[in-house]
Amino acid sequence: MITLISIKQRIVLVAATLFIGGFAFAQKKDIYTESIKAYQKIYIDSHEVVKGKDTRYFHFFPINKEYHVSAYFERIYDTVGFTMNTSAGTVKYYYKYGRLDFIIDGKECLLYVYQGKDLMQTEQYKDYLFVPFTDATTGNESYGSGRYLEFYKKDIENNSVQLDFNKAYNPYCAYATGYKCPVPPRENRLTIPIKAGEMNFGKAH
Repeated sequence: MITLISIKQRIVLVAATLFIGGFAFAQKKDIYTESIKAYQKIYIDSHEVVKGKDTRYFHFFPINKEYHVSAYFERIYDTVGFTMNTSAGTVKYYYKYGRLDFIIDGKECLLYVYQGKDLMQTEQYKDYLFVPFTDATTGNESYGSGRYLEFYKKDIENNSVQLDFNKAYNPYCAYATGYKCPVPPRENRLTIPIKAGEMNFGKAH
């Protein structure tokens, strides 16, 4: 069972971001803020797990463009792979695909990028890259097991990737039991608070 954002939802989110971005420009509004608001709305409306009245329990940090950063990408050629623990006590197999170095609030940060062994065998997810992480808000303002970022190989340009923590999202385990959600490895623990993206879900399960 894949616990990542579904293909259908991801396509809708991207399309909505582009459309609203253009509309915001025409209305002379803050393009970035409006695009993230649109992204969040579609994210909620098209969510695969949380439906109906329960969507009112979604919460997000205030949109902050300072958490949209340009990261230097360094490719890692991992031919061995490793196992990443899941919330269900099982493991999933990943390859380390690269390293991201960036600066937030004057502090140097790094995160590793992973590629799922099973997903890379599929046509839909063969270029999908995964960045699970924890930070100083984890377990307090944000979900206790960490959050996720994602992008595709095509998003890497001239050894650079645009990381937008305002689009950081919770694994499905934040809303319901029965999922096998990858737990961010120790090497992807940020010591600073990332006050952007999805916060704790407001309803216990």
